[in-house]
Amino acid sequence: AALKAQLDNRLFGQHLAKDVVLKAVLGFSNNPSPKKPLMLSLHGWAGTGKNFLSQILAEQVHPAGLRSKFVHLFLATLHFPHHDQVKLYKEQLQNWIRGNVSACPSSVFIFDEMDKMHPGVIDAIKPFLDYYEEVDGVSYRKAIFIFLSNAGGDLINKAALDFWTSGKRREDIQLKDLEPLLSVGVFNNKNSGLWHSSIIDRNLIDYFVPFLPLEQKHVKMCVRAEMAARGYVVDEKIVQAVADEMTYFPKEQKIYSDKGCKTVQAKLDIHEDL
Repeated sequence: AALKAQLDNRLFGQHLAKDVVLKAVLGFSNNPSPKKPLMLSLHGWAGTGKNFLSQILAEQVHPAGLRSKFVHLFLATLHFPHHDQVKLYKEQLQNWIRGNVSACPSSVFIFDEMDKMHPGVIDAIKPFLDYYEEVDGVSYRKAIFIFLSNAGGDLINKAALDFWTSGKRREDIQLKDLEPLLSVGVFNNKNSGLWHSSIIDRNLIDYFVPFLPLEQKHVKMCVRAEMAARGYVVDEKIVQAVADEMTYFPKEQKIYSDKGCKTVQAKLDIHEDL
């Protein structure tokens, strides 16, 4: 219930992601003996809410969220920058995960920038994601692994635009319309971090979660939420002004924000004098 309330109040324009993640987490947390860890792969363009959702989810498992010592965030460009160090990264990653799950079985691991991850690095965690009761005396079945990636974003945007063009409602887009496209697209995308990965090959990702591109009405919701969070009175003139400063695509129709809600905070800063 708390997770649902948080997603309803803070994540905008993502009916699919909300629905899938809620069901996945509910099923996982209600299962006294899951057969494997929960593995979610979140896909979509920047600013659509992937980071946001993973933070909300982490906070529901460990109240301190990203500040908790049981929630671990890896950034591909920071933690795994060099192509010639892949073997070392794999060893370090295995040791880190083994040590932390030994300390807390319900550890949460978030891998951001999966599209910038060197192919092969992430396969190091495959043994921990698989259907094993224990690996070297440690059970990983209560842990949660989340991948965040821009890979597949173009496929999602095209599908959303096709729905719009054919006059269908955005809310009618279903997981089955996108998930098969995503799993194949990401597996065959050399810039996905999951390129030809054994994690996909072995069907260890429970859900490929698509994040749809955001329309202007969703950007406005982000602006209102940010103003409320800062303790401002919500002024619709400012909401409109911030939304108008965003850039939208396709060029002709200008339906979707090309940065999602990513620059809302910065754009709101320059309107503070209003």
